Amino acid sequence: MNLLYQSTRNTDETVTASAAILKGLADDGGLYVPQSIPTLDVDLAALSKMSYQEIAYEVMKLFLTDFSEEELKDCIKKAYDQKFDTPQIAPVREANGTWYLELFHGSTIAFKDMALSILPHLMTTAAKKNQIKEEIVILTATSGDTGKAALAGFANVPGTKIIVFYPKDGVSAVQEMQMITQKGNNTYVIGIEGNFDDAQTGVKKIFGNKQLAMELKEKGYRFSSANSINIGRLVPQIVYYVYSYVELIRKGVLKEGEELNVVVPTGNFGNILAAYYAKEMGIPIHKLICASNENKVLYDFFTTGIYDRNREFILTTSPSMDILISSNLERLIFKIAGEDAKKNQSFMTSLKETGCYQITPEMKKRLSDFVGGYATERQICDMIEKIYKSDHYVIDTHTAVAASVYEDYQTQTKDGTKTLIVSTASPYKFARSVMSAIHPADREISDFELIDKLSDISGTKIPQAIEEIRTAPILHNTVCKAEEMQKTVERILSE
Repeated sequence: MNLLYQSTRNTDETVTASAAILKGLADDGGLYVPQSIPTLDVDLAALSKMSYQEIAYEVMKLFLTDFSEEELKDCIKKAYDQKFDTPQIAPVREANGTWYLELFHGSTIAFKDMALSILPHLMTTAAKKNQIKEEIVILTATSGDTGKAALAGFANVPGTKIIVFYPKDGVSAVQEMQMITQKGNNTYVIGIEGNFDDAQTGVKKIFGNKQLAMELKEKGYRFSSANSINIGRLVPQIVYYVYSYVELIRKGVLKEGEELNVVVPTGNFGNILAAYYAKEMGIPIHKLICASNENKVLYDFFTTGIYDRNREFILTTSPSMDILISSNLERLIFKIAGEDAKKNQSFMTSLKETGCYQITPEMKKRLSDFVGGYATERQICDMIEKIYKSDHYVIDTHTAVAASVYEDYQTQTKDGTKTLIVSTASPYKFARSVMSAIHPADREISDFELIDKLSDISGTKIPQAIEEIRTAPILHNTVCKAEEMQKTVERILSE
């Protein structure tokens, strides 16, 4: 069966998986979703005997049906190779009475590697399948991690350019260094004077500019996205929820069919949406616990049914979650609206014009799988210290958000369901915040000195991704205002 994709704002037109990957965003501004969520056609017992790469194929073949077996297996082989520093790709570790899915063993030490290692291969394969002649320009906004992972994935990939916008003062020092030292003759990194939502809104405006698209097509360019708005980013993320469930079966933690809670630190809502899709495919997930930091727009939504971005934007120690417009939530809204594109469109128009919308009571009932929670800066710091002291296990700030929210959830509900906490980034990426929690030091000490101290006290090796940027030259130093983003893109593409 050929699974087609439709826009969340217009279900009349459908495209193949490869066309959806190439376009990124639908012409009407909506996000592509599969017409149906396929059911896993391999049982859990069989999956438990497979490697990560083999499970990836079994999951992705059901979504990317216009890719041949040879094409898809080739993309998977190229993506999940020696760039990951553990043979398991995504190890599952026990700490503090629960299980942590470590998604930071790729080349940029954050979970975005899991999808952005394969997206360039999916995209270049899709371009050949669709006879695309234009050079693909990847246009992406990042709250810190997507940018570097996308840059690393697309660097020097023939037939592509990649332009990344990030909030100049809204990412960690390591995150910024990873981006501005990126090599590649097709890579461009621009800091903007604003926050992530400003960057994301600016990128969406550029995607929505039909006149610009026509002008650039005449010059031999077409836009696509590496953000999780691209279905080619979302589908690979489903894989690690299937993998982690069967890994817990292998470890004897779960019996086949036993339910599992999943806790996901959430900003743009793509990662937890992938877990929801895994549940829809047949993985026995009980509760999807959506963990927010003090920018708790998603917590408020799941609590009240009202999405309201009209609030102060708070810069926190978990910057990848400092987001007030969670783009991927639109895919869930479309689903719980009964796949009514007009209804979804009205909510998105309200969000654009007023900054908020309220779902119906019927829609809210369909969110029973989800639980919202949030953690304060104090709770994040305390959780990092607690887990380090109890298990000598160091987690980053984003993972600490999830761990803190789970602790609150368990206290309130007494839910004894076994639980997986998604660990989305290496603690080395946020060494200053992590060290201030477990081993406070002089504020004047440099980030790299803190990284060395973290290695000493944790007994873990400093990742290669960190060592690479110690002495790397700065190659990107462009900064612009949010309203100058389109002009900046036009200038880059006219060089």
